[in-house]
Amino acid sequence: MPEPVEIAPAPLTSPTAQALIAALDADLAARYPDPADVHPALSVAEVTGDSGVFLVATVAGEPVGCGALRQIAPGTGEIKRMYVAPSHRGRGLGNKLLAELERHARRLGLSELVLETGAAQPEALGLYRRAGFTGIPRFGAYRDSPASICLGKSL
Repeated sequence: MPEPVEIAPAPLTSPTAQALIAALDADLAARYPDPADVHPALSVAEVTGDSGVFLVATVAGEPVGCGALRQIAPGTGEIKRMYVAPSHRGRGLGNKLLAELERHARRLGLSELVLETGAAQPEALGLYRRAGFTGIPRFGAYRDSPASICLGKSL
C-alpha cells in the first residue's frame, strides 16, 4: 500500500522550502549548464496571500516535492518551482502537486495557467501535457530563451 502524501502550503523562506529549491536548482544546473538558462527566483510576496502559494509534498513526514503558483496578470497564474525528489518520482506526486496548485488557482479566481519548462525535462513535459497543458508562445522572462518551452491551460 502506498504511503499517504500530504501537500500543504509552506513559507518560501522555511528551511524545508529552501532545501527543496536547492535540490531543484542542482537538478536544473545539471540539465542546463548554460547560466543564460537560469530565470529569476520567486519572491515571498509572489507566493503568499491572494498572490499565490508555495506547496510542499511530504511522504511519511519527509519533504519530497514542491511547487508554486504566482499570479502574473489578472486571471493568469504561473506554475513555478515544480520538483519531486528522484527517489519519489514515478509515484504520481507531480500529478498531486499540480492538481493542488490548480485548486489554489481556482480559489484565487484564476482562469488560465502558464508555465515554462525545457526539452531537457521530458518527465515534466509529459506531466504537463497529460494534465492538459498545450504549447504557447514564450512569455515574460522566457521570451528570448531558446531553451524554454512554454505551456498553458484554461481552467
